Amino acid sequence: MESIIKHLMEITGHRDHDLLNISVISALSELTNAGRARVLDILHVGEKIFVKPQITIIDGKLAPSEDMSGVVSPEVPVEQYPQLAAALSQHENSAELLADNGDRTIWLPVWMNEKVNVCLEIMNPDTYTENTKEVMGGILVVYRNFQNLLDYSERDSLTGLLNRKTFDDNFSKILRTSVQKQSLIDAEKGDVEVERRHSDREKQHWLAVLDIDHFKRVNDQFGHLYGDEVLILVANLMRSSFRPTDKLFRFGGEEFVILLRSTSKEDAKMIFERFRENVARYPFPQVGTVTISIGFAHIDPFEPAVGIIGRADQALYFAKSNGRNRVCHYEDLVSSGELRIEVSQDSVEFF
Repeated sequence: MESIIKHLMEITGHRDHDLLNISVISALSELTNAGRARVLDILHVGEKIFVKPQITIIDGKLAPSEDMSGVVSPEVPVEQYPQLAAALSQHENSAELLADNGDRTIWLPVWMNEKVNVCLEIMNPDTYTENTKEVMGGILVVYRNFQNLLDYSERDSLTGLLNRKTFDDNFSKILRTSVQKQSLIDAEKGDVEVERRHSDREKQHWLAVLDIDHFKRVNDQFGHLYGDEVLILVANLMRSSFRPTDKLFRFGGEEFVILLRSTSKEDAKMIFERFRENVARYPFPQVGTVTISIGFAHIDPFEPAVGIIGRADQALYFAKSNGRNRVCHYEDLVSSGELRIEVSQDSVEFF
């Protein structure tokens, strides 16, 4: 009982989605003595549903994100989880699977406003007692209530992405991570460490600004209801195209911002290109084809956010002025001479 109270205090003390998710899955993992417990994102793209691992606890310890270094997004169709798919279609609060080796898996969809965006998965070789299930249900209620509170203050009401006012906190977290990592790298010695230092420096953080091409035309031609549907579908495609460690924001209107964590420039561009292609291929109801333009820039941990957003915005402006439906990297544009910087006494001007 003391352990449960402690976990409830941790859950109710968080004002951050990631920490809240870690606390609740850790509590359930300890309560059930689970071999593995996961927080799963449930992604809705059109009429299709996908499952994407977000946080994993193995033998009571937090495991690295399953796609921290990968470029390929790990989401899979919900049909690969037949019991969970059936529970979602029938609006049930749980689903179970007993594997041939005796392992038992329980899924706990978190229903909010008749929709599931998160599901908790627990693997345990033992049968769950009714008392355990009752406590799990109570934790789930507390979790759902606090998710609602955080969503109300941190999420865009239309798309469900993070809103503008949460950007500063998330950006500060990335800066702190970058500074700490750089300090560790600079402290390393030896030839082997020099090689690893070079590899680490290639993996950086990136900020992207993206805009839906000709969005005003969509609103004017089809109406704002279809315009809102386009925004929602683009947001859903964003969730399925990026990793749980990346942060996705709607800044307002048709403008979105992405904080892409710890990857190389080549992989960053590949990830953004994949997302651009996913949007271009998607058949938007009534509207048809929709495209996006993306500008991105490297995050310098010693530069304020406004400067980095400004560089990404300049790359976006270049993309929209040169054909749209493309991804442009600020530093590459400067290196190639396509984007020229002139420094005056008062400001930096872009041409």
